[in-house]
Amino acid sequence: MNLDTDSAAIIYDVRLKHPGAHILVVTCRVREPDPDGQEFSLPAWIPGSYMIRDYARHLLSITASIDGKTVPIRKLDKSTWRAGPGRGTLQINSEIYANDLSVRGSFFDHDHAFLNGICLFFRIHGLDNERCIVHITPPEHTKDWKLATGLLHLTGEANKFGDFQADSYAELIDRPVLMGALLFGRFELAGAEHLIAIVGCSNVDMERIERDLACICASHIEVFAGSVPFDRYVFLITALNDGYGGLEHANSTALICKRTDLPCVDDERVGKAYRRFLGLVSHEYFHLWHVKRIQPAEFVSATLNQEAYTRQLWIFEGITSYYDDLGLLRAGLIKPSTYLEHLGRSLTGVYRSGGRRRQTLEESSFDAWIKFYRQDENAPNAIISYYHKGAMVALALDLELRLKTKGAFTLDDAMRALWQKYGVETSQGLPDRAFERLVEQQSGLDLGEFFNQALRTTIDPPVGILLAQFGVRLQMRAAESDSDAGGTAGSPGREPLPWFGLRTRANGERLLIKYVTSSGGAAVAGLAADDELVSLDGFRVTRMNWRKLLQRIRAGKQVEICVFRRDELRRFTVTAAASPRDTCYLSLTSDMGADVARRRRDWLGT
Repeated sequence: MNLDTDSAAIIYDVRLKHPGAHILVVTCRVREPDPDGQEFSLPAWIPGSYMIRDYARHLLSITASIDGKTVPIRKLDKSTWRAGPGRGTLQINSEIYANDLSVRGSFFDHDHAFLNGICLFFRIHGLDNERCIVHITPPEHTKDWKLATGLLHLTGEANKFGDFQADSYAELIDRPVLMGALLFGRFELAGAEHLIAIVGCSNVDMERIERDLACICASHIEVFAGSVPFDRYVFLITALNDGYGGLEHANSTALICKRTDLPCVDDERVGKAYRRFLGLVSHEYFHLWHVKRIQPAEFVSATLNQEAYTRQLWIFEGITSYYDDLGLLRAGLIKPSTYLEHLGRSLTGVYRSGGRRRQTLEESSFDAWIKFYRQDENAPNAIISYYHKGAMVALALDLELRLKTKGAFTLDDAMRALWQKYGVETSQGLPDRAFERLVEQQSGLDLGEFFNQALRTTIDPPVGILLAQFGVRLQMRAAESDSDAGGTAGSPGREPLPWFGLRTRANGERLLIKYVTSSGGAAVAGLAADDELVSLDGFRVTRMNWRKLLQRIRAGKQVEICVFRRDELRRFTVTAAASPRDTCYLSLTSDMGADVARRRRDWLGT
């Protein structure tokens, strides 16, 4: 290593040793450790995903030495250790299992690697703000791999292995690394380089992805006053046969998608799969301002070894969820009708949730650690998503602001004010309810009743009434199947199916109950999640014929449902009800006045 790297307080070395066994060898050298015994630890959770994950569980072995002499290590709790006392350079050697194929962990095999520092790099207590160097050695089984990361590259060629730098431990664990046979794309925007790195897919129209992502990014940059808080941003994309997910970082994002989500050369369609990918990109890019820099005050002083509770997740995830599809519309990648389809599906997610009558939006945010990220079969009856309902409240707030200020103040203006006060001017974080006060001060409106109802009661925001003032009609219908996510008017003339108060899931040819609604006929009769449906009204049930069997039954009829429960045959008498009208779809109205037309044009551009 050169003199610059040798002068760093902490140096990490990562070797990709055993791809078949998914083992990484990570060495940490501390130049000036605590002579009375250096404490170090691994985090328990990763910012952006609010659940205790205990990354120390992936540690396979650990040893330590000072100037080459072995010293003992004492484990203090589930993720904290202390190396024995001594003076000199402390070296901690570890082997870590990396087989988490998600954006929240680390993964390594013969095909590619994704390194999340949160899983690999020990926090050296007392040295959190010291400069760190990371040396990454290419795997022995291939010399063709390339590398992409938000870390500052110190040595070696661009996109190659070498030495990297982080100015603090917080920065170190916020700069993931993607490796493999990468495909690269690039564009510049607002004076900053944007790099695209894709692994797992070769037949990709990179020029189109570059063009479309640039349009999305530009739409969000405009919301935040036209500037970006970085010089370089990296999209780290892992394409799989099946998968979906994203996690935000300060100058990058980790994304997982299906290979079929990405566009092929000579295919100019913007189908559902590609729209899903673009929506994910839009969501994570918006986060680079809104949660990575503007963040809840509770997160500023949070440690990663225990939960950090906040009632504000709806602000950071819900508002971002409102802007992700809106960003596609503003970028010109979808039409207003398609945007309304997406919005209808999001609203359907709220209206179908019985949990919205039990849990407020602030409670949903606060209990994310134990409820949203630990959902069970009763979750639809018990909780509400701060993503979906948060997006609903953001929609209602935007329309309310536009309506009451006659277009002079919108949610865009609120986000710019939020960025200036809590992103640019201070790093103290957003105090509880400060967003509400800021919106009222900037708009000149009294919104106390709106926020109290939307956030601290279980009453739905009046989005239907608000949308009507913008030339958009909200309608409800019955679901046509368990896979019907809403957003469209459905199939003309199709009769709604009877409703037993249950949703199903397929397991091969078998059909199992996914969940039962707490007030539905299935729950009253005694049916439960994971029961395997065997027969309905005397006829055998399969994954393929369930809908046809339902079509034979009319609301009000009592039928026998037979199931296997833990391999025991059980019989239940259930009364069929009319299918609930819980599926939402939106449409543009044609008969409207000039004021309504103006408001809709300002909002949707049509």
